[in-house]
Amino acid sequence: MKPETAWVAFGGNVGDVRTAVDRALAALDAVPGIRVLSRSGFYRTPAWGCTEQPDFINGVAALQTTLPPGELLGVLLATEQRFGRVRAEDTPRWGPRTLDLDLLACGDAVLEEPGLSLPHPRLHERAFVLVPLAEIAPDLVVPGRGRVADLLAAVDAAGIEAIP
Repeated sequence: MKPETAWVAFGGNVGDVRTAVDRALAALDAVPGIRVLSRSGFYRTPAWGCTEQPDFINGVAALQTTLPPGELLGVLLATEQRFGRVRAEDTPRWGPRTLDLDLLACGDAVLEEPGLSLPHPRLHERAFVLVPLAEIAPDLVVPGRGRVADLLAAVDAAGIEAIP
């Protein structure tokens, strides 16, 4: 596969999230076929979905990859697990987590497969993704959705703050 840019949201709200993210991105950078190109700063964001939990720390990274999207997703899920993420039937969908790595987009790919939709189906609604994505790629065009800066202008980003 020719190299593509993949956009990955990262975050968490349990433990030392910043260290976990730094280590996870270093681990991803060591995987053959993946290279971390850039990443946003960290942002503190109110919990979303299941709101009775600590605020999240979020951001976005750009990866160059030669892996197909499904294989890249598998690497992301394995990396989450390696850094303490537990996915269980009895845990809330948007509950607390040590590390979350979401594949937002991969090149111009538009996919709808079991377990993988690209671009991420709610990317355009989520300020906690759009704010850091706009920091590193405001002119990125999300297939079927539009330019990141325009998507960000259409959502409420109140409560999201950069962490120095």
